[in-house]
Amino acid sequence: MFKNFDLVKQFVEKGIFATKILVIGDVMIDKYYYSEVSRISPEAPVPIAKVTSEKNTLGGAANVANNLARSGCVTHVCGITGADENRERLLELLAEAKVNGASLIKDKRPTTAKARIIGAHQQMLRLDFEDNTPLSAKKTKEIILEVISKLGDFDGVVLSDYGKGVCVPKLCKKIIAECNKKSIPISVDPKGHYWLKYAGAYCITPNLKELSEVHAEAIKNTDNEVLTAGHDILDKYKLTNLLVTRSEKGMTLLNSEGGATIPTRAQEVFDVSGAGDTVIAIFTAAVAGGLCTNDAAQLANLAAGVVVGKLGTYAISNSELLEAVKSSES
Repeated sequence: MFKNFDLVKQFVEKGIFATKILVIGDVMIDKYYYSEVSRISPEAPVPIAKVTSEKNTLGGAANVANNLARSGCVTHVCGITGADENRERLLELLAEAKVNGASLIKDKRPTTAKARIIGAHQQMLRLDFEDNTPLSAKKTKEIILEVISKLGDFDGVVLSDYGKGVCVPKLCKKIIAECNKKSIPISVDPKGHYWLKYAGAYCITPNLKELSEVHAEAIKNTDNEVLTAGHDILDKYKLTNLLVTRSEKGMTLLNSEGGATIPTRAQEVFDVSGAGDTVIAIFTAAVAGGLCTNDAAQLANLAAGVVVGKLGTYAISNSELLEAVKSSES
């Protein structure tokens, strides 16, 4: 488990509050419409979902920021939104989450939103409102300048790429280069097979599907295949760490010291939505706060075990994280 349990416990109790993390990427809103389904429509052979309640939560890069803020970090998020109602709701949700600051640059595109229809605790349908056109050169420059102006105030950076157009190669390469100049650890939640834009990052946190995409062939969920492919990717893209999430198999952390698999800690899985956001948030905060990569990965694994036991996108709180740490040694 943890190499230094007392240090981890102390970090969660006190140290995380002094850690400052900057999040950059695709911010969005996750909308949930909870419903009762009891009959089929006379208009078409589809179920009628009678909406009983609704909920809006932070999604994408905004959910990474939410996890960090709820865990106690000083947090700032940078991204793109439209000039619309969802932008205003997003700002309200960030304020409610106690995210310390937000640099949300307006664009012609709509604010990204995902609406999920839930019936009998199951997702029936998802509606996506988005424009994932790559960011213009002008808007890319605006974000880069905004990030560079703030970078010196932070201990760690998260680049959250959901493929919605913000994390274009020029932006990713420039921010990673600036972080490396200042010795600031930068973690990337990747999207797609083009990882050259992430080269030189401190850590990339793919799931098995994303690892297979960049490897250009399917990787079986076995320690041997993940370790072999992972080390090839680690070397190819000059990464310091690779943290692969593997569903029921837990996680595998790879770096120059080798590779180690961390078994899953989830007791029961209800929803994996947003679990990757939790993993990258807690891992980055932990290494930025001085924990070794092994203990940071173990802590991220514990946090993921909590959030997958919740329905819908969920951000872990500091008290939940501390309870998970204490339980891990009992």
